[in-house]
Amino acid sequence: MAEPTSSKGNSSPAAAPAPAAPAAGAPTERQPASIRYLDQADMAETFADSITGLMFDGQTLRIEFGVTRFDEVKPNTQITGRRYPACRLVLPPAAAVELINRMQQIAAALTQAGVVKATPRATIAEPAKS
Repeated sequence: MAEPTSSKGNSSPAAAPAPAAPAAGAPTERQPASIRYLDQADMAETFADSITGLMFDGQTLRIEFGVTRFDEVKPNTQITGRRYPACRLVLPPAAAVELINRMQQIAAALTQAGVVKATPRATIAEPAKS
């Protein structure tokens, strides 16, 4: 049997349903989502040999990757070529932070393996006191 509903203008306290109290032992916070990674083996891959643009507008990180195509090489002439956009990747801030963290981990591993050399960070000299 359904509970009676109040009509417009009826301000009877019995007409308003009471807020549901959480069940004893029930968590009050929502559990994080459980997300499974499913690979797509037939997904297209994009080759890039340069980063032609990088911009953060406060809402998204935009990275444009480029690919270089060289013109026909002729003897005694300068090598020429063109760079084309290959892919534009747009990430929300959380994914941008994840990318930065993972790239720092890769940089540390490459430095430890001796593949790249760590460059000392420039320090700003304090002004001389008089």
